[in-house]
Amino acid sequence: MVEVEVKRRMPADERRAQIIDAAERLFGEAGYDSVRLDRIAEEVGVTKPILYRHFGSKQDLYIAVLARHGTDFDSFAMVVPDDGSMEERLRTVLDAWFGYVETHAYAWRMLFRDSGGGPAVGAVRAEVHSRARTVLAELIGELRQVPIPGREHEPLGEMLSMGMAGLVLWWIDDPDISRAAIVDSMTRVWAGLLSRHPGT
Repeated sequence: MVEVEVKRRMPADERRAQIIDAAERLFGEAGYDSVRLDRIAEEVGVTKPILYRHFGSKQDLYIAVLARHGTDFDSFAMVVPDDGSMEERLRTVLDAWFGYVETHAYAWRMLFRDSGGGPAVGAVRAEVHSRARTVLAELIGELRQVPIPGREHEPLGEMLSMGMAGLVLWWIDDPDISRAAIVDSMTRVWAGLLSRHPGT
């Protein structure tokens, strides 16, 4: 009797995640306009029709990558320790943030360097950016040690979001800078903001 080896079909959710991972890297390296779906399918090791079973278009796939990171931002509020000094609690959050960046550096290029994809993609980029600003504004409200008026939380969140985005892009281009140095530097900025009254 001849035994026939049956190749296991990858579950749909695993295949979808695999496609998103490959797309993130390729889009992050080359930008929306330069990446073809054929290249992504080749990277994953599937045919283009299989890729289309999961994503109807390149735009849909790009948006799915961005949306995943927008959802991930919510998890940073969960890593704030209940105990410890403000600086210790802050350092824990920032270390988690920059650890995420190390693993998903391509997403930052997609969010803050790539401009392709048209209005629909631009709207999702803006939505993800807004979510990041909201998460940082919430952290300001939770960790502050001096009164900071609520009306200032969102503007400060925007300033920190863009400052951290710029820092991340610089770090990606200069990986010899240690993560510890990045975390220490940003902890200094945040601690100064959250623990000092204006003019002191």
